[in-house]
Amino acid sequence: KDQLQGLLERTEIDLLSNPMEHVGIRKAITSGYFFHTARVTANGLYKTGKHQQTVHIHPNSSLFEQQPKWVIYHELVQTSKEYMRQTIEIESKWLVEVAPHYYKEKDIEEKKMPKTTRKGSGRARLTKIFNSGKTLEFVHFLRGKFRGVVEFARDSGSCPP
Repeated sequence: KDQLQGLLERTEIDLLSNPMEHVGIRKAITSGYFFHTARVTANGLYKTGKHQQTVHIHPNSSLFEQQPKWVIYHELVQTSKEYMRQTIEIESKWLVEVAPHYYKEKDIEEKKMPKTTRKGSGRARLTKIFNSGKTLEFVHFLRGKFRGVVEFARDSGSCPP
């Protein structure tokens, strides 16, 4: 902290502090670690920026359950999966702003999911409901293949009417 304060004084930059303002800090980290980015995909996994390597947020991270769209990470750790450690959430537009030599607008634009023309493609489809009095059984298919039976007990309150 003292070193940074000394640099600001030497370069005649005013020292302003606002503990609630963290965008500048995150942009500064983005400018230094722009090559350590990952974006969440439609299936909930993360892919690294340029190399499209599948990575995951480390379970000890405060972002583990939040699933932000874009993150910067400090390091990758290989265990049972490839985990990102020391992650922060960023905005994708910052990448073009701080590293235009590395990122272009086409690299960061939101990828739209292609529309499917096949009925039921990529979605779970309820095909049959069996009512046996005490339980309801839902048989469902995904992409045309049988995926299982879900059973609800009527007396547990978890059964739909």
